[in-house]
Amino acid sequence: MGGPRGGSRRHATIPRRVPRTDDLELLERWRDGHTASGEALFERHFESVYGFFCNKVGRDVDDLVQETFLGCVNAKDRFRAESSFRTFMFAVAHRQLLKYREKWGRARGRSAEDFEVERVHDLDRTPSQVMVEHGEQTLLLRGLRRLELDQQVLLELFYWQGLRSVDVAEILEVPHGTVRSRLRRAREQLREVVEQLAADPRLAESTLGDFEGWLRTLQRRRSEPQGPSQT
Repeated sequence: MGGPRGGSRRHATIPRRVPRTDDLELLERWRDGHTASGEALFERHFESVYGFFCNKVGRDVDDLVQETFLGCVNAKDRFRAESSFRTFMFAVAHRQLLKYREKWGRARGRSAEDFEVERVHDLDRTPSQVMVEHGEQTLLLRGLRRLELDQQVLLELFYWQGLRSVDVAEILEVPHGTVRSRLRRAREQLREVVEQLAADPRLAESTLGDFEGWLRTLQRRRSEPQGPSQT
């Protein structure tokens, strides 16, 4: 192509910054039949959903991720945009996790307590899907797995996923005040578990000395998932 008329001087081209499309805008386009917008939403949030499951159920993570995204597809027309898409998505993920627990119990004729014991055993036997660089992070991961699933979900949504307590309340379908009190109890329980698990008192002291700081670092240290398969 030729240059601009009226002279041969070159003009520098300043690239325009393409704005990041809002989740809700992508959802609206998806509702209108724009498949690529739905794929963009999934690609954007895949790691977060993967991270939600990876420290809870071990080898069944991939199946639950797929079921969550399928659940979003089926429920997208019922989403009224009164909250963020991430809140909606994690609400679907949480329901899938509860269904998984119920299905596990029915298939084996066993209790919720059995489920907790079995999942910790499975997670301890399989390689961690969460990257850690410090002993404090490893200790916290071990402690989180030993909490009841509901407490683990609560802490990880708040600290790993960075959701506000009011959003967590919507996801769990409980009053906001209930979430705040449960968060406090879950933190206390995790601190007690960490103290029990730490073989080195110095490691326990270091972990608990900056308890919430170490817990938040795990949000940025998840291992990279393989991502959705390309067909």
